[in-house]
Amino acid sequence: MRLHEYEALDIFEYVGIPVPRRGIAGTMHEALQIAGEIGYPVMLKAQVLVGGRGLAGGIRMVSTPDELKEVAEGLLSSEIKGLPVRKILVCEKVEIAKELYVGITVDGYSGKPVIVVSTEGGVRIEETAKTSPEKIASIHVEPSFGYYPYQARTLLRMLGLKQQLITTWTDVIGKLYNIALRCEALISEINPLVVLPNGGLLAVDAVLEVDDSALSRIRYALPDRVERIENPLERRGREIGVTYVDLDGDIGLISSGAGLGMASMDIIGERMKPANFLETGGGITADLLYRCMELIMMKPDLRAIFINVYGGINPIHEGAKGVVRYIREHNVKIPIVAKALGNRQEETWEIFRSAGVHVVTEAATEKAIDRLYELVGGN
Repeated sequence: MRLHEYEALDIFEYVGIPVPRRGIAGTMHEALQIAGEIGYPVMLKAQVLVGGRGLAGGIRMVSTPDELKEVAEGLLSSEIKGLPVRKILVCEKVEIAKELYVGITVDGYSGKPVIVVSTEGGVRIEETAKTSPEKIASIHVEPSFGYYPYQARTLLRMLGLKQQLITTWTDVIGKLYNIALRCEALISEINPLVVLPNGGLLAVDAVLEVDDSALSRIRYALPDRVERIENPLERRGREIGVTYVDLDGDIGLISSGAGLGMASMDIIGERMKPANFLETGGGITADLLYRCMELIMMKPDLRAIFINVYGGINPIHEGAKGVVRYIREHNVKIPIVAKALGNRQEETWEIFRSAGVHVVTEAATEKAIDRLYELVGGN
């Protein structure tokens, strides 16, 4: 779960990382009040869970109340990359002597935390890595050994920094690592970490993404992860306990595993367009598959549905009962193709066939997609 900037800044401030004076506003009047308390000029920053807000016009500086009224109203009625702006962060405008970068993530190869620092902040770290690799340094932290400040000092000396900056930046890195550890974060990042004219540091932006499986163990007060999902279909998927990703196509998909689902999407995509990704995991029941059908059918202009399930630990015959019940109760007319293999597969086939589902018994998913393509007319 990714946190909004203002939520991450609150946690950063709690552990002692210096952050700007700020407030969160849901209306133009709230923004005016916060700006009056902080003092102009201020920065208005749209709060959406997506990167690239600045390039999309979601970060603006205002110098007067009249200017704030116009900009705040515009931001609160806008969308950034398809996401509506419901709140804006009002924060002080600071003088910047230098912009730095610091981030902590998990190395996918070693599985260890990696600390990345750069003397070039305010831009995508990937771009800096390509154009100026000498301005980036990184170090892995051995989990059994832990993190110690000398590791950060060694890292920062590689960038040729002065001792005063090394000392203050080392303190920030230690606190950021503490957050990453306590929140079991997939990424914790400050970009930019600005150097003020007096030599101090300030985190003027904050990124924090928490591993969903760790949410119950984190002591910080975190928002409800379901409520913050903007897409109503994806929110419904989370509520019923399946992984659902909304797409632009018109072929609905239900699969019993992530790999099976992604392979199905790829094959569908060769000649048609999948409307979604949905995988049930290992807890198939008749009621769950009924709700999956309900979710799939919420998608407008659906042309067909493809069901691809495997009966290893999953009772696919029970899932088939849920699909059939939905078909009969709602008189579903669009073509439905099912490939169901594994435990009690023959029973599953007969249940599907009883409701007019087109069952493909071959093991290759391509065969099932061929049948699906024939049924939708090859359009």
